[in-house]
Amino acid sequence: MTVSNTSKRRQPSLAQLRAFSAVAEHLHFRDAAAAIGMSQPALSGAVAALEETLGVTLLERTTRKVLLSPAGERLAVRARAVLEAVVALLEEAEAVRAPFTGALRLGVIPTVAPYLLPTVLRLVHDRYPDLDLQVHEEQTANLLEGLTTGRLDLLLLAVPLGVPGVVELPLFDEDFVLVTPLGHPLGGRSGIPREALRELNLLLLDEGHCLRDQALDICREAGRGDAPVTTTAAGLSTLVQLVAGGLGVTLLPRTAVRVEATRSDQLLTGYFTEPAPTRRIALAMRTGAARRAEYQELAAALREALRPLPVRVLGGDRPAPTGN
Repeated sequence: MTVSNTSKRRQPSLAQLRAFSAVAEHLHFRDAAAAIGMSQPALSGAVAALEETLGVTLLERTTRKVLLSPAGERLAVRARAVLEAVVALLEEAEAVRAPFTGALRLGVIPTVAPYLLPTVLRLVHDRYPDLDLQVHEEQTANLLEGLTTGRLDLLLLAVPLGVPGVVELPLFDEDFVLVTPLGHPLGGRSGIPREALRELNLLLLDEGHCLRDQALDICREAGRGDAPVTTTAAGLSTLVQLVAGGLGVTLLPRTAVRVEATRSDQLLTGYFTEPAPTRRIALAMRTGAARRAEYQELAAALREALRPLPVRVLGGDRPAPTGN
């Protein structure tokens, strides 16, 4: 076996890195020592030992203040990264020992967050009180980037995704409804044929929202060509206000109706004939996630918690992989 020169070198200790990182942050030995609960002499000795181990001068010491040397500026970034990685390691180990503890970074798409998060947060508060749930609302592409790079742990979004290395845990299917202004011929009707979408002035979300793509797919299935879109909105709240103002009609998922379609008395909700256009919502995790069993249990608990909503809850016996 070949041993590299790097492996023969003395290795800095975590205490040394922690001491140096504190000094780099505070630029004051007394404040740095107080911040990490170490005596000032011990802190100074740890930084000096780190400098000896690395063979570089990290600090420029004067009688009045402490400055980082050029090498110290560069290595402070590395030291912080090492310490953050150690914290992540400890959190992961804690999660293995005690499920549903530590941080869980959940990514949610904007067309789901306002309508499902109350149920999600209530479930976590009641059933998993030791879980530190951290919510990030972003569009699908950013969420998938966050999941695959490790910035996020779990996603709540519309599927299918078709992304290698990601496993979907289906939660429910929900119908789309047609939201129109007062006086519209289809306003408030039931049994609306999908073909009616061919001639409607349909308002959509901006590019990047998966709900926009789903709406366009529904229109294409109904036989509608690529009609020009002259008005778009960044969120569903703005979209329904545009409808209330008479600029057109839009498609809303059923979970959004109670929140969005009641914002104005100038809106009516129509329902499509069966089978209505639908979308599927799921949790998504990395293939081989260390907390896979927790995420599956959370998905099962969510399915039960979501039953009061106007959705069709799905069975969760077989998670659906979307890639190798």
